[in-house]
Order: sequence, then C-alpha cells, then structure tokens
Amino acid sequence: MKVIYTVIVVLVVLFVITFSLENTLSIRLKYYDFFNVTAPTYMLIFIAFLSGVIFTGFMGIVERFRLTRTISKLNRTIRELRREVRDSKKEVLSEEEIRGPAEDQ
Repeated sequence: MKVIYTVIVVLVVLFVITFSLENTLSIRLKYYDFFNVTAPTYMLIFIAFLSGVIFTGFMGIVERFRLTRTISKLNRTIRELRREVRDSKKEVLSEEEIRGPAEDQ
C-alpha cells in the first residue's frame, strides 16, 4: 500500500512541476486602483487552488464543531431518558411491593 501511495505522490509532484514549467507566461491582474499584480499563470492557479483547500478545510472544521455539539445534546437526551426509564422501573417495583403478590390475583 505504501508503494502505491508513493507512486501516486510522485506522479502528482511530476504533474505540478511540468504544469509549472509549461505555464510560465505572466498575467497582469488589476482591480480598479486597489491592486495591480503581475504573476505567472501557474502561480495564480496554485493560489486559487490553495485558497479553495483552506476554505474547504475551514468549513470542515465548522461542520465538525456543529456535529460535536449535536452529539453532546443527543447524549444528554439519552442520559435523561435512561434516568426516566430507571426511575419508572423503580416506581413500578415499589408499587408491586406495596400491593403485595396476593392482590395481583
């Protein structure tokens, strides 16, 4: 399995290197007077990719916190329901002890 993983990583790295070498043309980006940037094409694509990865990771972290909070609430509800079931069983047992076995017939 490690060999397959290593081969895949090497292929991805080779792709990134050859992509970078083939796309060295500089592109000028301008947004009104706020910024004026000249950068190679591959750099702009990598920046867009990395910003997408960071955004997706952040959304994953937010989702994990939300799910953790939901799990905590559900566990609390389970504990309360188990407590209610246990208390109701105690009440049923205590009523049977009060009535006694002769009264059931």
